[in-house]
Amino acid sequence: MKLAAAPRPGWAAQRLRRLGLRARNDLRLVLHPRSLLRSAGMRFGLIYAGLFGLSALALTAFLWWSTAGLLDRQTDAAINADAQGLVERFADGPTSLVDTIQDRLAANVDDDAIYLLADAALRPIAGNLERWPRAVTGDVEWTEIPIERAGVRGLARLRHFELPSGYNLLVGRDVQVRAQLRHILGDALLWAPLIVLVLGVAGAMAVRSLFRITIKDVAATAAAFSRGDLTRRVRVSGMGDEFDRLAKEINNMLDRVAGLMDGVRQVSNAIAHDLRTPITRARARLEDAARSARDEADLRAAIERAQSDLDGIVAVFQALLRIAEIEAGARRSAFARVDLGPLLFDLVELYTAAAEESGLTFEHDIPPILPVFGDHDMLQQAVANLLDNALKFSPPGSTVRLSAGIVGPQLEIRVADQGPGIPPEERAHATERFFRGESARNTPGSGLGLSLVQAVAALHGGVLRLEDNQPGLAVVIALPALTAANAPLARS
Repeated sequence: MKLAAAPRPGWAAQRLRRLGLRARNDLRLVLHPRSLLRSAGMRFGLIYAGLFGLSALALTAFLWWSTAGLLDRQTDAAINADAQGLVERFADGPTSLVDTIQDRLAANVDDDAIYLLADAALRPIAGNLERWPRAVTGDVEWTEIPIERAGVRGLARLRHFELPSGYNLLVGRDVQVRAQLRHILGDALLWAPLIVLVLGVAGAMAVRSLFRITIKDVAATAAAFSRGDLTRRVRVSGMGDEFDRLAKEINNMLDRVAGLMDGVRQVSNAIAHDLRTPITRARARLEDAARSARDEADLRAAIERAQSDLDGIVAVFQALLRIAEIEAGARRSAFARVDLGPLLFDLVELYTAAAEESGLTFEHDIPPILPVFGDHDMLQQAVANLLDNALKFSPPGSTVRLSAGIVGPQLEIRVADQGPGIPPEERAHATERFFRGESARNTPGSGLGLSLVQAVAALHGGVLRLEDNQPGLAVVIALPALTAANAPLARS
């Protein structure tokens, strides 16, 4: 019995170092600027952070203007108004100005008013300053300097006025409290960029995470769908936002793709099943003719029967190609204004004789003018297919009716018969290619007639409806009615 070799000393540490190195490399790759910019979620997050930062800076500037700036403007306005009154009082003489200054100091409850009247030598005459500030000179109008009043230091905003006869006047306000408030507000606003940066980065990461979660679900659904899981769909949160609308549109697209793929499988199976019989029959007839034909006439008859079977196969493929062409919208560029009245009357003349030969009564109710925008030949072929089916499945002595008219915003063409009809449970599949109900199993046909009619109706922006005629089946082609002559009238 062999024993497993013991791990080398330091193996675990080496393994951990390799894992740590790989993690650092992955982190470096993720944090690399190019990797970040390649991430759509990060780009949206950065845009969000930038907009958030600009909005915060704009708000900060507005707050500063509306607080500190407003205080400064109010202070200057008060000083200007106060000074204007004092200058006017000086016109009555220096004594009148001194009395006014003393009265205003006595009435100053907030104790923030500053007045100083000095002579030409800048010696104080009246006011609440002990001496003339050195920083205030004749060429300085506004100044903001530290002062000391009654042993208390403060900050004064002053305006200098030169009065007649050499007198000088200082009018101001103590703005120490307002300066402290402005300092506090300034500190708060200095912290604002850091707070904005933190919140912006957090918001950007949140936006990036939300974006990645949504895109991750879409990518996972697309990957699963491409691997063959046609049941996978994008998750809908139910919030009704843009992501939900995107998810619903993607799911509708996937439903459509799944339906088309299922239709392709069904068509392939139907082709293999329905065409095997005529091909086998044609081959058997040719083999039988080659083996047992007595003369040229027998051989020619066998070849003609095989040729007829092959013509039926070619007709099936032509019908399939025609349906594919119609569904692809290849003929939409040839649309024009068509009057269905003459078109339907031509079909009435053609099928009236065929109905009489089959012992049927053919009725019609068609207005003379039925304008519609579309393809003349396609619409004629669609109605002809419906009439062919009606005559084929109607018993002798019954009635086939073709009618048309404007019903609200739609133009409806209705073909009704009194045949076996289509059971309600089979009507949902009746327009599928090669579908043949139980009542049509023994009736010649390829099962492509209603598929072609539905393709024509869809190409013209209409719908195909199957209704109960009691007895029989009524097939309705509903097309958008033409209300404006926006195209030339096509020949009919």
